[in-house]
Amino acid sequence: MSIDIGITDEDRATAAEAVKRLLAETYALYFKTHGYHWNVEGPHFNALHALFMDQYTEMWNAVDDLAERIRALGHFAPSSYSELSALSALKEETDRPNWHDMVTRLAADHERVAKTAREVLDIADRVGDEATSDVVTPRITVHEKTAWMLRATAS
Repeated sequence: MSIDIGITDEDRATAAEAVKRLLAETYALYFKTHGYHWNVEGPHFNALHALFMDQYTEMWNAVDDLAERIRALGHFAPSSYSELSALSALKEETDRPNWHDMVTRLAADHERVAKTAREVLDIADRVGDEATSDVVTPRITVHEKTAWMLRATAS
């Protein structure tokens, strides 16, 4: 069935590809944050364990909105680890950082995802895709605020 929402097929594809990158990075950051939640140790264990849970729960809900926007644009959302990994600028970690390194790494990753969200927003604006802008704009706010809170925690 054809899609006629006032955005050309080419522009919908461009927007969908951009949202796929944001979805992949959000998912990678969700996964890392969840792993840190499980493995954090040290004097700030209780606070960080709870903070990381709040953060990964928020991202878990966000990935669904992003994937659904990709589908509304007429494209398939990435649905395998290999697809998500290939699209994400955030790469998998295999070491076991201490609590302070966890916090600083997450702050940097939230900043990276905020940058990606801004790139997606620019594309959405360029192609006249206000609905994608509506989904992406709150992501910028969340990731920038989270990065600030993590930077403050690491100080």
